[in-house]
Amino acid sequence: MSLSLIGIIFVQAFFINNTLKNEEKQFTLNVKRSLISVSKAIEDKELLSYDRVYREVIANGRTPDTTEIKHLLIFDSFNEETNQAIRFKNAIAEESFKVPSLFFDIGTDSINISRFTNISETKVFERNSIDGKVSLRPSQKFTDYSTLDEVGRKFYKENYRKAYKNYPVYKRITNEEVSELLASQFASSGIDTPFEYAIYDKDLATKIQSDDFYLNTKSTMGIPVFADNQNKSKFTLYVDFPERRKFLLSSILGMIVLSIIFTSIIILAYSSAIYQLIKQRQISQIKTDFINNMTHEFKTPIATINLALDSIKNPKIIGDQEKVMRYLKMIKDENKRMHAQVENVLRISKLEKNELNISKERVKLHDLVEDAITHVELIVEDRNGYVKTHLEADKSSVLANETHFTNVIVNILDNAIKYTEGEPKIDVYTENVGNNILLKISDQGSGMSKQVQKRVFEKFYREHTGNVHNVKGHGLGLAYVKRIVDDHQGYISVESEKGKGSTFTIKLPLIS
Repeated sequence: MSLSLIGIIFVQAFFINNTLKNEEKQFTLNVKRSLISVSKAIEDKELLSYDRVYREVIANGRTPDTTEIKHLLIFDSFNEETNQAIRFKNAIAEESFKVPSLFFDIGTDSINISRFTNISETKVFERNSIDGKVSLRPSQKFTDYSTLDEVGRKFYKENYRKAYKNYPVYKRITNEEVSELLASQFASSGIDTPFEYAIYDKDLATKIQSDDFYLNTKSTMGIPVFADNQNKSKFTLYVDFPERRKFLLSSILGMIVLSIIFTSIIILAYSSAIYQLIKQRQISQIKTDFINNMTHEFKTPIATINLALDSIKNPKIIGDQEKVMRYLKMIKDENKRMHAQVENVLRISKLEKNELNISKERVKLHDLVEDAITHVELIVEDRNGYVKTHLEADKSSVLANETHFTNVIVNILDNAIKYTEGEPKIDVYTENVGNNILLKISDQGSGMSKQVQKRVFEKFYREHTGNVHNVKGHGLGLAYVKRIVDDHQGYISVESEKGKGSTFTIKLPLIS
């Protein structure tokens, strides 16, 4: 069970750790995708700005200085069915314009910008069916001036980068624009956590950055912006997430919480099972001791009764009235002793099942104490001991069952006598504390350890000395005492020190 539990915990930790790593990889991938989109959006914005200037130039009626044909593509084919030769030609026409620098505000007198037009031309030539020669003049001609394709876009990029080459980055884009583009892209990618950003010119920070940006080589991610056709640029857009770890953990928080809850349930169930196993083992040992003690307690009276009966059967004894009466009294005493043992067991059993009916009435606790002392005083005197009373409580009226509470006091006094090796010396005190009365019974016996004090009121529990009980009994007396005191809404405790005796304190509510 222990090995399985440890294995489950390690598997859960391994699974959560792997999930966190996967989330981190996915997070990094999403951030990189978003940065690529933002970089492209920044470039598109600048390209549109360049296009706006170009349109203003055209609107002002300027004529180009030169026209150059680039990216010329010629393709010939022959159609067998129609007996026609087809020539396809595709090119980009570049027209250059020189415009004042006021359009760009970059600190130079003038700058060249270029207009590009995508030209597609198709010519159809007839082929003579007799000699197979193609005519020199086309029979059909198609020309298409369309919008720019990707090739034209590359030419544009080359030119607008030349135009913005010396332009400060903070004039090419603003903090607000970068922040909005990043926030929009991150939101669409499901990245809902605060971020900091900055654009660096090589290794130098620029004015385009957030207030709390810090370049962390381990967690900061970057991508080139304003890149050329070879994807090279001296500008890099960096972004960092201060609460990255918190965001990643929140994404798997539900799984972590459920894992902790279910693992905790397994640990609690496991702990409970172990506790029950240990407790059952202790109970088994206690019950074995109880049976052994009870066997001994019954064995001695039974042996005594058998001997007394055998003696009575003796012809020499049966005629002696005095000896017969003596043996009969012995039989009666031993029988009474066994009956008392059985009654104790039955009382505890009924208390456990709440079947013992305890009727209470107004009694004087001092009277119960005096009555209880009379039950043990002969035994104490026989051992040259004493029981002294110090009944200092002014009020002693309590609601109690006279018989059961007298038995409580007798049991405590009996324990004080049994666990004193020499002369039993017992002091009984009473005092009033508020609306309660305290009854203290102190002895100078063998005392008990702290561990024994914690369990002394448990059913069947008895202190061991090796494998032998110094004092015979069944471990039910103090358990009975506690149950009766609890039933009287009272409280019982014990203070003891090994070799220096014990003091039992009973606290009961007074009645007016």
